[in-house]
Amino acid sequence: GDGQWHRLSFYLREEDLGKNRAEVSQLRLAELNSYVPVTSFTGALTNESLTKFQVVVLTNSSLDEQMRVGDFCHSNGIKLIVADTRGLFGQLFCDFGEEMTVFDINGEQPLSAMISMITKDSAGVVTCLDEARHGFESGDFVTFTEVQGMTELNGCDPIEIKTLGPYTFSICNTSSFSDYVRGGIVTQVKMPKTVAFKSLSSSMAEPEFMLTDFAKFDRPGQLHVGFQALHAFEKKHSRLPKPWSQSDADELVTLAEEVNATQSGSAKQEQLDQAIIKKLSCVAAGDLAPINAFIGGLAAQEVMKACTGKFMPIMQWLYFDALECLSDAEDAILTEEECAPRNCRYDGQIAVFGSKLQELLAKQRYFLVGAGAIGCELLKNFAMMGLASGEGEVIVTDMDTIEKSNLNRQFLFRPWDVTKMKSETAAAAVKQMNPSIRITGHQNRVGPDTEKIYDDDFFESLDGVTNALDNVDARMYMDRRCVYYCKPLLESGTLGTKGNVQVVIPFLTESYSSSQDPPEKSIPICTLKNFPNAIEHTLQWARDEFEGLFKQPAENALQYMTDPKFMERTLKLPGAQPLEVLEAVYKSLVTDYPHSWEDCVVWARNHWQCQYNNNIRQLLHNFPPDQLTSSGAPFWSGPKRCPHPLEFSTNNDLHMDYIMAAANLLAQSYGLPCSTERSDLTKLLQDVKVPEFTPKSGVKIHVSDQELQSANASIDDSRLEELKTRLPSAEAASQFKLCPIEFEKDDETNFHMDFIVAASNLRNYDIPPADRHKSKLIAGKIIPAIATTTAAVVGLVCLELLKIVQGHKKLESYKNGFMNLALPFFAFSEPIAAPKHKYYEIDWTLWDRFEVKGIQPSGEEMTLRQFLDYFKNEHKLEITMLSQGVSTLYSFFMPAAKLKERLDLPMTEIVTKVSKKKLGKHVKALVFELCCNDETEEDVEVPYVRYTIR
Repeated sequence: GDGQWHRLSFYLREEDLGKNRAEVSQLRLAELNSYVPVTSFTGALTNESLTKFQVVVLTNSSLDEQMRVGDFCHSNGIKLIVADTRGLFGQLFCDFGEEMTVFDINGEQPLSAMISMITKDSAGVVTCLDEARHGFESGDFVTFTEVQGMTELNGCDPIEIKTLGPYTFSICNTSSFSDYVRGGIVTQVKMPKTVAFKSLSSSMAEPEFMLTDFAKFDRPGQLHVGFQALHAFEKKHSRLPKPWSQSDADELVTLAEEVNATQSGSAKQEQLDQAIIKKLSCVAAGDLAPINAFIGGLAAQEVMKACTGKFMPIMQWLYFDALECLSDAEDAILTEEECAPRNCRYDGQIAVFGSKLQELLAKQRYFLVGAGAIGCELLKNFAMMGLASGEGEVIVTDMDTIEKSNLNRQFLFRPWDVTKMKSETAAAAVKQMNPSIRITGHQNRVGPDTEKIYDDDFFESLDGVTNALDNVDARMYMDRRCVYYCKPLLESGTLGTKGNVQVVIPFLTESYSSSQDPPEKSIPICTLKNFPNAIEHTLQWARDEFEGLFKQPAENALQYMTDPKFMERTLKLPGAQPLEVLEAVYKSLVTDYPHSWEDCVVWARNHWQCQYNNNIRQLLHNFPPDQLTSSGAPFWSGPKRCPHPLEFSTNNDLHMDYIMAAANLLAQSYGLPCSTERSDLTKLLQDVKVPEFTPKSGVKIHVSDQELQSANASIDDSRLEELKTRLPSAEAASQFKLCPIEFEKDDETNFHMDFIVAASNLRNYDIPPADRHKSKLIAGKIIPAIATTTAAVVGLVCLELLKIVQGHKKLESYKNGFMNLALPFFAFSEPIAAPKHKYYEIDWTLWDRFEVKGIQPSGEEMTLRQFLDYFKNEHKLEITMLSQGVSTLYSFFMPAAKLKERLDLPMTEIVTKVSKKKLGKHVKALVFELCCNDETEEDVEVPYVRYTIR
């Protein structure tokens, strides 16, 4: 087709009008990835031209063509996807052939669990250790390793299981097996599944629907008929129904009744929902960027499934609509005139919402926090929708630079943008997509330290905020700011194929922080230190080693040398911490200070000896391999794997990798010259004298974290005094070139990952080693990310944005969404209303506050006495305690003298006096927290006070 105004996609520019869409898009698509050949074809779709493809995706094609291509593909083993959008409606259909094998139905890591018992039975019962639920489901397949006794299970073919409870499940007949003794790990095995598809023509008559929204249970069937009626209308008139034309809508209803009369079975609707068919007619000529992003993201994921057999395909029809985007006033019907084409790039959107919304969008001021994957996709949609294309503005902030690994999902960036700032590059890229968008890029992290920039004036000028963040802390901070300034917040996130969208609407919904995910499970210290049983444990230990050897000591020593208050601060620390910190500084600056590359090698060799030989021998001295616990069970069983001390050898590559990485990192942290020569290293190591070690009795090793906490012992005061005198003076120490090393997983030459991989895999606890790639994923906490989920999630976010801009007032108009494209699964729900609280007969929520003007008509500021009286007289509340941040300004039990001195001071003066901080020029208001009694002397919960001073 040719480029027309109302179909202006993000790769078509104004100067491309009248050119062929495929040819223009091809150039810009090819830039995205040099490894993917992209070609364009402008001929007719003959059967012959289709035979060379494995997957065909039809968009915007007639029903006749869909049927013809569908039958041809089905009989020739070509997989077919049909994807279409019509205004606020979307349609997706998949046919991947008579039998398709899905190798991984959900994309989750295989589960594994440790075993405590297996019975001999016609269906043997496996009991797992009660540290954690096994998480298996009936029908899962599992295999076994490390079982002692019933060894027939080790390495067996996958066995189907039945779950009996959170810790138990049954397997095959085990009655003839040997007796179970102990141990063993059970691991889930991903089994392939075969799925069958009907061709488009037979599925059209007997459709199977995938439900996206349980609140719209009968919608797919209605739309299945409605879309067929649209094709009939288009065939008859060579056009779609005109936007909001009542006569066209009536005609579409007639056509739909005719289509429905010819249907049978699951395709036939008992009764047509005429209101839905009319809405379909009114908006069908529209073309909305967010709906395209959502259906496009889903369709692209289905292409991946068709090619790879990874994840479960959509079976087989998916219909989607976002009708709640239309005005939530009951009687609002748009006129044909308001929605007629203006011959401008927004015609597709005006067709659905009319020209007034377009003017509103152009004026919006939006703050976008983050310019990564979600940020890029949001900006693209903003540009297509015309957000801030008039006197509005989009402010986007991100302190990050572009890395090569971003390019697979942050599609505003190209290989030549690597190392540039994300926010500026993204802003420039969308300006090319829509030159009229007004956008400014910042490089600030949002947080308390940038409140001088993102101050009251800044937030008060905004219409809303969109988060595109990758961590919970920043999300919670932005959420607090939005609640304080009463601004709508659009929150979203993805994790691989999973995505979610949450809307936060002032005075209507709860906030992001109201409901929280459970915290991530942290690994107990004792497990990390002495009893690891999984690669995650040894990798976390290696990361801790890295910080404790190459970052923390240099940081502490630098602080000691440069911060005059360091000593005073350290001595105030609780428990044994002062001694630990000073011992560490003494070690870095005196006992362990290396003066040459040779010193670094000696240190690395000795450290290796400690960690992989001496400490393990000490552990086995305390707990010999055959030791029993007080209850008579073997100590080294269940989650405790028995380690083995290592003997160092220059012929062992892993040993040498460790020494090379550790010596280089130590040298770097002391600013010493390094070496990467293996042969020199071997020579040096031959001369290193390693002290003999004998395990000692009386060394305490903690078996649990409770033991460890209760043992954090008393401090040795004499040693503390000795250290204070023996540490070199800060001046003397300042000649040392110390440099703390920040862990960076992506540099292949900096030895960081070399150290992690070697340190982790050398922990000889019979844990299968992890290669560099797997180690990097776990130690670097790499979050899986794909472009398809991002597109779909952001499509949903922008539909919510359209509701906010129109000023929707009803809770049920908004939708929070959750999806997992792998399953595939979708769930939409209305947001939870803001919880209500009450004092006297007044209802309030987290969005309410007392507004108090600090400056009185006389120009004088309110004193504490006047403030207390104001609440007594105006709100019948007696304040019993008043605070600002961490400072208490007033309490009823304050000493009389202190109270007397404060009562007649202006509020801001008390604040600066108590907090010992000046108020910045940008501060327009202060937040006071109150404890109050009502007239019956009962304490009541009340909102906070926003006290304006400028």
